[in-house]
Amino acid sequence: MAQQQKIRKAVFPVAGLGTRFLPATKAVPKEMLTVVDKPVIQYVVDEAAEAGIEHFVFVTGRGKGVIEDYFDIQYELEQMLRERNKNAELTLLAGLLPVAGTASFTRQQVPLGLGHAVWCARDIVGDEPFAVLLPDMIMSGEKGCLKGMVDLYAQSGGNVIAVQECDPELAHKYGIVGVGDAIGEGFKITQMVEKPPKGTAPSNLYINGRYILQPEIFKILETQERGAGNEIQLTDGMLTLAKSQEFAAYPFKGETYDCGAKDGFILANLAFALKREDIRPSIEEPMKALLASLK
Repeated sequence: MAQQQKIRKAVFPVAGLGTRFLPATKAVPKEMLTVVDKPVIQYVVDEAAEAGIEHFVFVTGRGKGVIEDYFDIQYELEQMLRERNKNAELTLLAGLLPVAGTASFTRQQVPLGLGHAVWCARDIVGDEPFAVLLPDMIMSGEKGCLKGMVDLYAQSGGNVIAVQECDPELAHKYGIVGVGDAIGEGFKITQMVEKPPKGTAPSNLYINGRYILQPEIFKILETQERGAGNEIQLTDGMLTLAKSQEFAAYPFKGETYDCGAKDGFILANLAFALKREDIRPSIEEPMKALLASLK
């Protein structure tokens, strides 16, 4: 098989309003809410960087300027840290900063759905395959989810979607894929069904918020009719693209936390805190005591 074009760019749709986290998100974008001591968006950007992404494309909206500021130098803060000899903090901040010119920001002026948000990045992405990472979903595993997808893409080409197992009884709540022939660490997708009626799902593997897509998706999204929620849905665009291009699935074996929901956000904080050697000793026993007191 010919070598596949490298996945260099990733799109992060960060224009959502975050209404489920009001009143906090009245002033703070949901992507900037912290899991332990890092904003949610930082975990997703780190995952992309691990996978070899070179250009980070953020599709923002009104009130999201703080995200752009976060991925920039803050001179006053860094000067203060130097004056106080906070070298560890300076090193930490430097390690989080994208290389100059590798972060781009574009606006989705009207919230018309995920498909529309991805379409807004078309001129920055250009005519090459790219990744999409939903910023609400943060993941933990031995290998980053997008890194596994990029490895699979090198074998399969086409388009790659990350999937994960769910309780079969809950399959009607998700976008579900049909399982075809094995390829590398994944398999070919035979169908994609958005929220199938109970008892009709082709599997219990749901689409978990990571995509590698060919640039032809942009032309499809440009004329895509509005679907569920009166929005331009990325799933609808992928279904159209699947008529002419192959899709493969990468089954992610780690944990996924939906930080767009309160329970997922709280679980993410607990899980990532317990993995920290500097934090776990001081919270593990109090957590057990708290659980016991609530029984």
